[in-house]
Amino acid sequence: MEESISGFKIDGAWDDVVEHGERITQALRDEDIEHADDEVRSAFSEWDEWRTKAHEQLNTDVNEKTAEQASVAEGKGEKAGKAASDDVKKAGEKLSESYKRMENGDDEGAVENWQDSIGYVTRAADSVGRKAIRTVENTVYQNVMTQLSPYYFDNELVSANIKQQGRGGDDEQFVFEVNINDDELKSAVSKRLGEYEDTIDRWHVTTEKETDIAEAAEGVEAPEPASDDTQSTTN
Repeated sequence: MEESISGFKIDGAWDDVVEHGERITQALRDEDIEHADDEVRSAFSEWDEWRTKAHEQLNTDVNEKTAEQASVAEGKGEKAGKAASDDVKKAGEKLSESYKRMENGDDEGAVENWQDSIGYVTRAADSVGRKAIRTVENTVYQNVMTQLSPYYFDNELVSANIKQQGRGGDDEQFVFEVNINDDELKSAVSKRLGEYEDTIDRWHVTTEKETDIAEAAEGVEAPEPASDDTQSTTN
């Protein structure tokens, strides 16, 4: 692993880049990141979801996750769980109520309802527009952008990018660089990674557990995995 101002970088096979992501994730956990404030915990969860896994492939799984992560953020209507059609309907109701208030001489109330109606129409248009942009973005990222640039991830906690060196064959090599965006936390993660290097003889890359198959075959529920699924062998 190379460490620089731009982050922690490794060149190697798929298992090597998967291990790199796991080590950094474990280092963040050891720094008690899962007990930080809501925004930091959410950013950590996003990173943990995006990072490369042993059972994944770069040009399919990571491609799809990169396109999803890079898409336009949710608007107010989407965050509220409201479909554009719901907002249009609500706008019509507010407009109708506005006319009734005008007929009753309540001009102030009529204006208030009219403004609410405009707000719902605007929110509906915003939701439709964002959805359309995401559709285009997803296609562009999966079919165009990822062919021209590394797959990347970026939020307030972690910035990362991964690219493949060479194409095809059993000797595929990758470059994976991960940066922690908070300097103090980055320094702490660096120390953790150094400790792992000194104390852990072999890092066991986590693989996807096919629990559904086991349950179907044995007729019992598989035990819940621990939240910290990283395994290692110490010296």
